[in-house]
Amino acid sequence: MSNQATPPATIPFGAEAFESIGHTELRWLTMAGFLVNSRGTTLMIDPLLRDFDMPMLTTFPITTAEVPRLDAVLVTHSDNDHFSRPTCRDLAALGSSFHTTQYVADEMRGEELEQLGGSVHGHDIEDSFTVNDLRVRVLPADHAWQNAKPKPGQRTFQPEDCCGFWIDTPDGSIWAPGDSRLIREHHLAGPSPDVMLFDFSDSEWHFTLDGAIEMANAHPTSQLLLHHWGCVDAPDFSPFNGNPADLMDRVVNPERIRVLAPGEAFRLPLA
Repeated sequence: MSNQATPPATIPFGAEAFESIGHTELRWLTMAGFLVNSRGTTLMIDPLLRDFDMPMLTTFPITTAEVPRLDAVLVTHSDNDHFSRPTCRDLAALGSSFHTTQYVADEMRGEELEQLGGSVHGHDIEDSFTVNDLRVRVLPADHAWQNAKPKPGQRTFQPEDCCGFWIDTPDGSIWAPGDSRLIREHHLAGPSPDVMLFDFSDSEWHFTLDGAIEMANAHPTSQLLLHHWGCVDAPDFSPFNGNPADLMDRVVNPERIRVLAPGEAFRLPLA
């Protein structure tokens, strides 16, 4: 095992996390995944709950077999730590709706998610849609890393093949930027969310550590829920080995940095 920074021990949860509640809760699923329960409307963002192809340093807080219901799944792009085909096949059997880019939606149809019971919705950048009383906007991302290392016969990946999501809930806004290089006119401008799902890995195809800190400081009131770190045994692979200690002296209002345990509940509105 490596000497990478790792999160607190996993806090398992079960069906109670999907019950109707009077507020909004987010729970980190490890990797880039989150469960959102907003007053009984439940969705997962980039869920990976089984069968990853790299050695893990953390355990998942819930298995797909333990998920009792799920209104929607939002997927930012096709990398298998975000679009986990085994996970999504299991969640499709619950009748969940899947929302993603047009390219990933085609990939989902190839996985027969609709035949398994789900519904697949491909969206363009800047599209909006609703999941019950939640309003979701599809936002741009820059993560076409495959074009820098093309394989024989590979398609050319387009900017619109990846996305982020902005989710307006009755209790506050959630920004899931997805994996992306920094887009200054997008990531540093505009309104600040109540909660940002914060990727601070020092990778050229992510925000980089400096870019992530610049983004955090452009939104100085947003709560920063750390993810995409500490879960995979990959000390020489920067997308997975960020260290929260690198943030503390450089982020404005560092008390908003939230080092969650996988499965730990974070509540909106803030007390």
